[in-house]
Amino acid sequence: MESQGFNVGEYVDQMGLLLDLQIRDEYRDGVVANFERIRAIAQLVNSFSLPEEVEAAPVFEP
Repeated sequence: MESQGFNVGEYVDQMGLLLDLQIRDEYRDGVVANFERIRAIAQLVNSFSLPEEVEAAPVFEP
């Protein structure tokens, strides 16, 4: 999944508008930083390929 050109700050601003969520200026940088971390983790997870024979479980059982 290529995400070059994905602007996390713009994403946070747009989602705030969409959800009618006002993020105070003093918290915005922290919110953007957390979404940057989430993005990095998601890229790692999405880059891990699974064999074709693996099926998703309908119910998680630890």
